[in-house]
Amino acid sequence: MIDLYALLLLITLGYIFGQWNERRHFRSINEREQALVNLVTTNSRRPVGELDNISDVLLVTGGAVISVDYFKRIVTGLRNFFGGNMRAYETLVDRARREAILRLKESCPDATQIINLRLETSSIYKGNGNQVGSVEVLAYATAIYTD
Repeated sequence: MIDLYALLLLITLGYIFGQWNERRHFRSINEREQALVNLVTTNSRRPVGELDNISDVLLVTGGAVISVDYFKRIVTGLRNFFGGNMRAYETLVDRARREAILRLKESCPDATQIINLRLETSSIYKGNGNQVGSVEVLAYATAIYTD
């Protein structure tokens, strides 16, 4: 019986700390997105509007690897068994995507625009079977600087 209580305690702690960490990360992402909201970013191959006196054009990148906590792994294992939408992994991918784009923007805060934004994703497998251990997202784009 003690083993069952220990398992339930670990699952509860995993849930509490996982939720706390995720909320903290989302708050950080929201604050940083607000700070960089005026940096025009598009997936278009051409700049938005007319740009005069382009002084430099650079390839910029940003990457993020976000890991799955144990509680989400248990929940998605159950969801896999019964079927349905895997919201736990949706938030994981959303956090990784937004973090990668933010890191890209933070690498060129003086740019006038960021164009041709592209995202590459990959899963890093951990353990037996097809369990996702973490998700990697690489964002790359072209930063345009004007005088």
